[in-house]
Amino acid sequence: MRLSIQQLLENKGIEAKSEHLELLKTRWEGMQSLRSNLEGIAIDDADIAIRNIPGGDHIDN
Repeated sequence: MRLSIQQLLENKGIEAKSEHLELLKTRWEGMQSLRSNLEGIAIDDADIAIRNIPGGDHIDN
């Protein structure tokens, strides 16, 4: 059995308004659909790295 977004938040002690729950549900479903596209591909092909550079964006030429 899968828990709903509301149940997951309540388990963490977070109360969300009903209009926020609908938005969260929509975004969660979107993320899940994107994630399902990664099944069956080599993990090396799905590896993404994000690097934080303090002080803003820097572009090296």
